[in-house]
Amino acid sequence: MEFLEQSAFFGVALSLTSYGLGRFVQRKWKLALFNPLLISILFTIVVLLSANISYEAYYSSAKYLSYLLTPATVCLALPLYEKLALLKDNWRAILAGILSGVFTTLCSVLAMSRIFGLSHKEYVTLLPKSITSAIGMGVSEELGGYVTLTVAVIIITGILGNMSAPFLCQVFRITEPVAKGVAVGTASHAIGTTKAIEMGQIEGAMSSLSIAVSGLLTVVIAPIFAQFL
Repeated sequence: MEFLEQSAFFGVALSLTSYGLGRFVQRKWKLALFNPLLISILFTIVVLLSANISYEAYYSSAKYLSYLLTPATVCLALPLYEKLALLKDNWRAILAGILSGVFTTLCSVLAMSRIFGLSHKEYVTLLPKSITSAIGMGVSEELGGYVTLTVAVIIITGILGNMSAPFLCQVFRITEPVAKGVAVGTASHAIGTTKAIEMGQIEGAMSSLSIAVSGLLTVVIAPIFAQFL
């Protein structure tokens, strides 16, 4: 265990192995519940608890993967570039959809925080829950929230969006690809966008756009909402 804790590659190896296991399980059983990221998180927790390895020791070698988060998010702009003409034809509807999604997210967080009697610090921690962690961490820190808890909430939101997006689109009879992409990207950032890409090229492109725009809008609007509680 001491060798693993001091290894410069243990965290990376465990993260990649656990995600590979998640992908294998999803491909074999093809159920939304078997989300690769969810399985990888659970597997990593089990390994760390079983081996009595602290999170700090794990993260000291796994942190190098987090450096790839921002460039990976930027790469999501490629599908959007391929559908640029579609964006120009529908920019008003797309912008309206993203704006409504951002306001719905912030208003729901405010309402639930009041209902459950959360403190101001807990409230602002949840405000950036639907934007990518690369932006959400900065928003949470700027507003005085718990940054580590914000990351956890962002991941949970993304996983739930990834798992439920096809089902919700079917329930509410959303068939327009642009609408699907905007909804998924605005509500569940990059993790949800991976599902949008699976749903189709247009869905993936619009979801990629929604990540960036909703993130920027949240940076601007969240400080205003932070004053409401």
